[in-house]
Amino acid sequence: MSDEVTSTEAIAEAIEENPEATDPTVEAVEAVEEDFEELTQITFNDLGDLSFDDAVDRTMVNFDDGDLVRGTVVKIDNDEVLLDIGYKSEGVIPSKELSIRNDVDPHEVVSLGEEIEALVLAKEDKDGRLVLSKKRAQYERAWGSIESIKEADGIVEGPVIEVVKGGLIIDIGLRGFLPASLVDLRRVRDLAPYVGKTLECKIIELDKNRNNVVLSRRAFLEETQRDQRDRFLTDLKPGEIRPGVVSSVVNFGAFVDLGGMDGLVHVSELSWKHVDHPSSVVQVGDEVTVQVLDVDLSRERISLSLKATQADPWQEFADGHAVGELVYGRVTKLVPFGSFVQVAEGIEGLVHISEMAQQHVEAPEQVVTPGEELWVKIIDVDLERRRISLSIKQAAEGGTVSAEYQDLYGEHAFDEHGNYIGPELDEPTAGDPDVTGDAANDVASATDGQAVVEATETAAEEAPTE
Repeated sequence: MSDEVTSTEAIAEAIEENPEATDPTVEAVEAVEEDFEELTQITFNDLGDLSFDDAVDRTMVNFDDGDLVRGTVVKIDNDEVLLDIGYKSEGVIPSKELSIRNDVDPHEVVSLGEEIEALVLAKEDKDGRLVLSKKRAQYERAWGSIESIKEADGIVEGPVIEVVKGGLIIDIGLRGFLPASLVDLRRVRDLAPYVGKTLECKIIELDKNRNNVVLSRRAFLEETQRDQRDRFLTDLKPGEIRPGVVSSVVNFGAFVDLGGMDGLVHVSELSWKHVDHPSSVVQVGDEVTVQVLDVDLSRERISLSLKATQADPWQEFADGHAVGELVYGRVTKLVPFGSFVQVAEGIEGLVHISEMAQQHVEAPEQVVTPGEELWVKIIDVDLERRRISLSIKQAAEGGTVSAEYQDLYGEHAFDEHGNYIGPELDEPTAGDPDVTGDAANDVASATDGQAVVEATETAAEEAPTE
């Protein structure tokens, strides 16, 4: 530098001695002198008592592991993002620490020049890098907000980001779990259509130590629809007939959507017949007509009946038959005190052991066997208790066949000698009896006006129809 200065001074002296010179070198020297003077002014010591290292340290931020810092995105790669937070080196945010969502593209989460907040995971990892997490910074901020919302019994909302076993994951600043049973007012079977939708939910469970947040959209819907539900329940009256759609089938019955709320049809109210399982009567999506049995305002429960809107087979049987008539049936079960005979669909009557034959009978199997088809006489109908008393013994003595058998076995179906001359029949069934053998003889001996022999009340009491 000293040699350069000396040369410059020599040139300057030459210019003073010959001011008329127009050599370009002279002009260059003048420019150098001006720049040198300006440089000496810029590099003038303005640090005071601070050393250069101390001055550099003062320009950098101070933080520890676990602190929240802010910075600017300066680079985005497929597996990481670089963030300038004013430290001696940029911080690295691994892709898995960018979002609570799994397998995201960093370019979809942040953009160049964007200012974001991050949590310090390590000031210096094994590779000497500053490692940060955007996800955990978001998580820390969200917890404080969510705890406040929970205390105030407020609402959170966020997009559904994933379907998992048993429910949905909602982004509320952290991963909130929404069980499938709490997605809607009724059970939702297909959760996939909810992905991407923004849902509003209530917080029903919060445990930061276990990182557990359980949400309920159903609670939110129930709260917002409370007035509507109250009006619906108040307007609903027992005895009303309402259309509905089966929303779910369970072991103890079926739930029916009435257009505002679900009501339960207990298994005992599904059919007049015995029901092994509700699914044998109704399926989800079936349109049904039900009768309102009861409305419990305090518990917000509605009891419904499907069978109440259908014809009662016992009433139909009682309306279409009279005591003393002959009907054809099938033996369904033997019991010590007699046998049960099915005389219509879903209708069984009891033949007491005393009404099985003219002679004394020790056991029912001495007279009949399960599955056997035969004629029986109606000797009592108790509609209120749903019991029918039948007699094989009195059927053999004769009587009038019931209306459904008149075309086949009325008086016109037999000649004066008692021979059957009615229409030819196909294979015999319980509703279409054989016209040969004992069955035909029994009918042939039946005559209108036969006296009705009453069954004893004791027999009916001892052996009620199932």
